[in-house]
Amino acid sequence: GILVKPDWKEAAIYSVRPVLLLDPGYITMLIGMVGTSVAPWMQFYLQAAVVEKGISARDYAESRIEVIVGCIVMSVIAFFIIVACAGAIWSQHPRDIQNATDAALGLKPFGEYAYLLFCIGLFNASLFAACILPLSTAYTVCEGLGFESGVNHSFREAPVFYWLFTFLIVVGGGVVLIPGFPLVKMILFSQVINGVLLPFVLIFMIIIVNKHRVMKEWTNSPLYNMVAWGAVVIMIGLTLALVGISVRQMLA
Repeated sequence: GILVKPDWKEAAIYSVRPVLLLDPGYITMLIGMVGTSVAPWMQFYLQAAVVEKGISARDYAESRIEVIVGCIVMSVIAFFIIVACAGAIWSQHPRDIQNATDAALGLKPFGEYAYLLFCIGLFNASLFAACILPLSTAYTVCEGLGFESGVNHSFREAPVFYWLFTFLIVVGGGVVLIPGFPLVKMILFSQVINGVLLPFVLIFMIIIVNKHRVMKEWTNSPLYNMVAWGAVVIMIGLTLALVGISVRQMLA
């Protein structure tokens, strides 16, 4: 973000000033950005990891701080990704990004290290996704159907969990290896789906965290509820706007 020498004043202004364009592409990207930042699968994986680590009510405050710090770090990284892309790929060297190579080449004029840093980051994100997403799905399916789950169990203790985890990795790897498969479009599409599904997951989460029988003294405060319900309304509104604009353009 620093290497591309952006207009920091403009970046700061548009970081806090909302801009909403009634354009399908813009709204789709906006939903996708939210979907990739607060993905539904993250919520399921987080609760499964907390349970498996054996975190008790005494550790809840520390666990909460851990999540908040993670969210702050994620937001800072996302900010610099947006700044770097705006400055390197769009403002100075406009190009249509069709694959990861196009994005990497867009950073190459700003130094070999910027190019290599992108490659390392992409590899890290790919490795993370290949491990965590199948694991999250395996946790969710096994917990929902009553099968034993968890990486602390042996294969004999949780066969369905490990078989499902392995199957998802193999299928995902097979899809990626298909020649000519539109990976960038599929990545964007999957994040848009995340954004569309997110408010429904949040609704159930808000209901649960407001049950005193479940959360005891850790129930949501009025401020947290206001923020959470606001996020739900905004995401549902964006989805309805995208559907409405798309239908109107189809009928025009």
